[in-house]
Amino acid sequence: MPRRRGNGEGSVFQRADGQWAAYASLGYDGAGKRKRRTIYGRTKAEVLDKLRILQNEAASGLISDAGRMTVGEFLEKWLTDVAVHKVKPTTFHTYQWHTRKRIIPRIGGIKLTKLTPLQIQGLYSQMIRDGLSTRATQHVHLILHASLEQAVRWGLIGRNPCDAVQKPRHTYAPMKVLSPEQTREFLKTARSDRLYAIYVLAITTGLRQGELLGLYWEDIDFINRTLSVRRSLAEIAGEFSIGETKSAKGKRAVALPQSAIEALEDHRRRMKADGHSGPLVFCDKDGGYIRKSNLLRRSFKPLLEKAELPDIRFHDLRHTSATLLLVQGVHPKVVQERLGHSQISLTLDTYSHVLPSMQQDAADRMDSLLGKEPNASGDLENVGPSDAESEYWLQNGYSEGEEDRLLDPDDADFPNDPEWLNWWLGRDSNPRPTAYETVALTT
Repeated sequence: MPRRRGNGEGSVFQRADGQWAAYASLGYDGAGKRKRRTIYGRTKAEVLDKLRILQNEAASGLISDAGRMTVGEFLEKWLTDVAVHKVKPTTFHTYQWHTRKRIIPRIGGIKLTKLTPLQIQGLYSQMIRDGLSTRATQHVHLILHASLEQAVRWGLIGRNPCDAVQKPRHTYAPMKVLSPEQTREFLKTARSDRLYAIYVLAITTGLRQGELLGLYWEDIDFINRTLSVRRSLAEIAGEFSIGETKSAKGKRAVALPQSAIEALEDHRRRMKADGHSGPLVFCDKDGGYIRKSNLLRRSFKPLLEKAELPDIRFHDLRHTSATLLLVQGVHPKVVQERLGHSQISLTLDTYSHVLPSMQQDAADRMDSLLGKEPNASGDLENVGPSDAESEYWLQNGYSEGEEDRLLDPDDADFPNDPEWLNWWLGRDSNPRPTAYETVALTT
């Protein structure tokens, strides 16, 4: 008489070819259908061991329910069901572009349940061998990790394979900023340009391009000399969109220097003379929003060339603004507020190489407080950055930190990828600043 199956053994049987097998019940799917899996082994003991492992994983929530779903199918579902509702439209389109151009063509055909850390690590290595930057690889890692984490929450996979992958590291290129002399030369050259005021604001306030292009006249308080940042203009697939600032700190009031007020007043008179009396501070010749590509091609880049200045990005005017304030000894907290950074750590990381002299400043101030004897010249040590120090950092640059980390192609190495550039020029990547009197940079 055959022995009855033990408790928990499931449906264990020996096949005609002598191999042992078992059917394991793993509960029910969303449609109420029983989920079963077949296990094979050379011996009954081997099958029972595999069965116990499977049952333990099922009890721990580590059993996948992905079926035949591929990585590509899952990523498309994640984009349309999750990502589109969680991030800004500009960020979503960046996710979508990387997913469809970088990830799916390489690993999209692999079954989701079969995706391994080794395959993901191989994807990153292949991207580097293909000439893509480590920054681009970081973007892909961010997308994969976030999407596969959702797959874990959905019960499609037991673990996130990205957790076992060596994350790509990015070495930041030196940031390009204009020196005070170069800044004055740029503004002098731009004075006759119809968009002169946008360059004055970019340098004296540190606003991002999207924030500048989304300004309304109602945002300018000429009496109290302040500017309110309330929105940002984005361009996605050729269509304009007015959206929120990048973070809660992005909505802010920024004090304006007199030079900016005068530039804005002159700009408003010119706009009215040209027949533009609409709400936009900066508009194209038809009164509509200005395209980022047109601003660069028709105004900004020609002005740099005319002034014989380095070929920098528009976003570098924001970095120039922050750098000029920091080398003058303005407190980083004030710079953070003007830039609209969510945390001061972001400001400190981004401009870390401008700040070494502040350590000496703190030490010298402590000497002064404790009655330190003056030096041979009769004065205490200089507590601010010297002209030589300031000029060094402005001329030689410094390593850029984590501002707008990831998914900001303006700060990435994408110019070597024409396909990316053609896509990216169809949208806007800017966003945010707040209160401090900036020294006028015009004379």
